[in-house]
Amino acid sequence: MIEETAVRRLQWPTLASLLLAIFVITVGYGFLLPILPLMIERIAVGSEPTALSPHTGLLIGTYTLALFLFAPFWGQVADRHGRRPVILLGLTGFASTLALFALADSLPLLYLGRMLNGLFASAITPAAYALIGDYAPSKEWRAHRYALLNIAGASGFLLGPMLGSITLLFVRALLPRIGDASAFRSPFFAAAGFAFIVALAVWSFVSDEVPDGRDRVVTANASDSRAVLIRLLGISFVTAAAVGAFEVGLSLRGVQTLGMTTTEVALMFTECSLVMLVVQAIVFSPLVHPEATRWLLTPGLIILAAGLVLVPFATTTITMALAVALVAASAGVLSPIATYWISLGAGERQGTALGRQTAAASLGQAVGSAAGGLLFGAAFVPNAAFTLTAAMVLASLGASIGIPRLLVNSRTPPSRMTGPGDSGSSSRGIGERR
Repeated sequence: MIEETAVRRLQWPTLASLLLAIFVITVGYGFLLPILPLMIERIAVGSEPTALSPHTGLLIGTYTLALFLFAPFWGQVADRHGRRPVILLGLTGFASTLALFALADSLPLLYLGRMLNGLFASAITPAAYALIGDYAPSKEWRAHRYALLNIAGASGFLLGPMLGSITLLFVRALLPRIGDASAFRSPFFAAAGFAFIVALAVWSFVSDEVPDGRDRVVTANASDSRAVLIRLLGISFVTAAAVGAFEVGLSLRGVQTLGMTTTEVALMFTECSLVMLVVQAIVFSPLVHPEATRWLLTPGLIILAAGLVLVPFATTTITMALAVALVAASAGVLSPIATYWISLGAGERQGTALGRQTAAASLGQAVGSAAGGLLFGAAFVPNAAFTLTAAMVLASLGASIGIPRLLVNSRTPPSRMTGPGDSGSSSRGIGERR
């Protein structure tokens, strides 16, 4: 009966609005990828393409850097002033800065627009996850709703590049006289308009009310709680760094070593996204009890390292598909599991803890992407982009091995329902200050 009451309080229009908020920021990141190199060449007319190519990576890195810098700040703001205003500010700011990016006519303005994109996007993820955590009446309910948010984000990454290219082609076909400058701006304005519509949905359906009777975790040992948080943040960082290095290394290996076409490389990334969607749907389905997910962290890291080692030796379509599937399946569950357990132990400081997790993952992605490009082709270690990344993943196993025990010791089982009038409502979790 408790779960049914909480589900009624978090109405499906509210959940749908949060799913769209996560979806739109990942679409806003992904749709830019196939367009950005051409956009840079259009702005910097007359420059050599080889001189402009570093700006593609740097602009993507600028966005990720903004996520790292500002996500913890927005998480704290969400804890103090509520989830709804932070999500609304993030969506409207994200939409406005997409339009600014579209109108940029110089490289400095592109960098400014991308930094502002990341600043506002970093507000949405920790606040949305924290709001779900606020309403959670049970571990199962929390895990299943988090799975939906994870799938919404993965779907945005999957569909973003495709939607950006389709929008550009559609505008050019429908308005042939519009000119290249206006055509390149159209996907940005389309994404900005979508973000404004999602903001209206959040304004209409998401309430500022803090629900009674939430699934609260009572901390049994503060030092254990801090140890859990640090380890989970480390796993988030390592997983994101491995994925970042893998994506860059896979793209470079496909084109430079295996002679793949851009379509074949795109298909590998499509497979990667689809595998992530499937494994997340399974691991956070009713088939798997949320308590059991803590035992998947160590195997997940081992499989991730194995997949990375296999990539350089994959020379056929089947072996390459297997290597990509191993990396995608393991990475696809490691980060969501870390997010789930961080949220479960965060108490009333959901936003702060999840903001730190977003920052750790963003920093990992930035470091991994840079390392993947720098290490590819390095002679001092064979296949350095993959083997050194796999070694880093294996080195992180020590952080994961003791986590199942710490997750049990850092709280009093079972967690119980409390309301604002209950003396247990002030319990502190791994994301709270003492």
